[in-house]
Amino acid sequence: MAVHRSPGARARRHATPRPAVGATRAGAAAALGAVTTGAFTALIPAVDAPVPVAAEDVSTPSVATTLASVSIPIKIDEDGHHTSKGAFVPVRSVADGAADTPGEAQLAQLDKAAGIATRIAEMAAKQQAEQAERAKVDALIAKGGLDGWIAEALRVMDLPQSLAPAVKKIIMKESTGNPNAINRWDANAQRGTPSQGLMQTIPSTFRKFVHPSLADKSITHPVANITAGVRYMIATYGLRTLEQGGRRSAAGHYVGY
Repeated sequence: MAVHRSPGARARRHATPRPAVGATRAGAAAALGAVTTGAFTALIPAVDAPVPVAAEDVSTPSVATTLASVSIPIKIDEDGHHTSKGAFVPVRSVADGAADTPGEAQLAQLDKAAGIATRIAEMAAKQQAEQAERAKVDALIAKGGLDGWIAEALRVMDLPQSLAPAVKKIIMKESTGNPNAINRWDANAQRGTPSQGLMQTIPSTFRKFVHPSLADKSITHPVANITAGVRYMIATYGLRTLEQGGRRSAAGHYVGY
């Protein structure tokens, strides 16, 4: 059925300012109807739709969210109909009033990803530090000498290398760093069991406390002797005494163990 309009209505219609060619997306969305179905949003001409309003006049959430679906410039003819050619790009439907910012789920995912990246970086840094420490110990062991023997003994016992200075203090007090040192004058020597080696252990103590992996070594073997002396000291006096560099008298003087 034809629709007749009164001359006055037509006059009022054409009295409204016309939009320029290539009208703004906001104006086109207001002039055309927004139809949302599922995941697609398209624009269709509305019956007796008013002439598009300026972008600054658009304020309702439904119109504002519709603007995100337009991907081509829209042209309006003198009768208020769109004449643009092309296709509207499908977009995700946005509910009225929804914030145009990342949701809590997206932000949570970003935080999680950042946390994982931080942990990976920390693990990498830790691995690099451990590799550097191993390289340092390897170099000491390869060089040999007292520092190398101590480093190897601590590694065999799976003790931290930070104990090396304390162990060295004890060794220097007991044998001055001589792996073949034998005490021939103390009470043990008088009983026929002289203290021997870097940490001056007697044979029975050496056999009981030497690390199992070195049980076939002699009492004067540098690394084996250190493991026996350190393990005996920890078992008898505790790790704290070892960390302090051996036993001390009330006056602070070293006391043999």
